[in-house]
Amino acid sequence: MALDQSFVGRTYPPTDPYEVGREKIREFAEAVGDTNPAYTDPEAAKELGHSDVIAPPTFVFAITFKAAGQVIADPQLGLDYSRVVHGDQKFAYSRPVRAGDRLTVTSTIESIKSLAGNDILDVRGEVHDEAGEHVVTAWTKLVARAAGEA
Repeated sequence: MALDQSFVGRTYPPTDPYEVGREKIREFAEAVGDTNPAYTDPEAAKELGHSDVIAPPTFVFAITFKAAGQVIADPQLGLDYSRVVHGDQKFAYSRPVRAGDRLTVTSTIESIKSLAGNDILDVRGEVHDEAGEHVVTAWTKLVARAAGEA
């Protein structure tokens, strides 16, 4: 069953703040194999003009995807998460994520499409810091695969 088009434009409440820690950034950089010293060495980050270590560009996915969970879990939307695969991801930064940031995410359903029985859901996550300044916008594409023949 196709998802309800009336959900396009629906915005969900902001998440509780997520505090970005140096250790989380270091662990993420190691996990993705990125050896940029700006991710692990505060002095190297300061030499580049940052106040502390910065996060790799895809680090924010962890908090924006968790925020998109509000969309996924919305019983009125009726998304069958057992059939969902991650289709695409993109980011537009105003500034890097830094250790010490306290970030909130507000998720909005940008579009819902049906294609060959699959539902394609685009969710925009607006990430702001504690001062309310924009840090990054993340777009997540979710594909709910069509139910197979019995």
